[in-house]
Amino acid sequence: MGRYKEFDKEAVLHKAMLVFWKKGYEAASIPDLLEAMDLSRSSLYETFGDKQTLYIEAINWYKKWKQAKRDILVNATSAKSGIRQYFEIHIDSALDGESPKGCLITNAAVGMDSPDEQLNALIRERFDELEKSFYELLRKGQETGEIMPEKDIKTLSYLLSNLNHSINIVAKVQGDRSKMQQMIDMVMEML
Repeated sequence: MGRYKEFDKEAVLHKAMLVFWKKGYEAASIPDLLEAMDLSRSSLYETFGDKQTLYIEAINWYKKWKQAKRDILVNATSAKSGIRQYFEIHIDSALDGESPKGCLITNAAVGMDSPDEQLNALIRERFDELEKSFYELLRKGQETGEIMPEKDIKTLSYLLSNLNHSINIVAKVQGDRSKMQQMIDMVMEML
């Protein structure tokens, strides 16, 4: 009886995530994934089932991997400094030369014409979670008097969430850090 190759599931998920992030779901072929993950076809299918299930698991791994950035918003003691710190780290991440440009979730949303409702729900959930994190921090800012009570924090949280995703897209096309920073500065003045 043959012996199965043992591997670290999180490590191979990370490698698959990078392939999907760089190429997108459609363009990421099974041979691309097998090569990057250093797995046999049978190990991939026995562990993950199929390409779509692997993609969903890679997105979930990405969420876990990037949670520290989201925690900045959750744990911030100041709304304005938390939002600024979040975006400074976000810009660094979006322009990081060690990873594919942009964001796996944003890329997935751009190509969100999938008929798979589980995948679409996963992407929508991640968008909603980010918007809610901004909203909760802005609400705390209003409670402490840092954010004026007349500010429409629901719309501001939607704006901040969309700014997050637009940085991801722009980073893929023109990675001009100074322009991104100027955008953040202008948005911070609105708060």
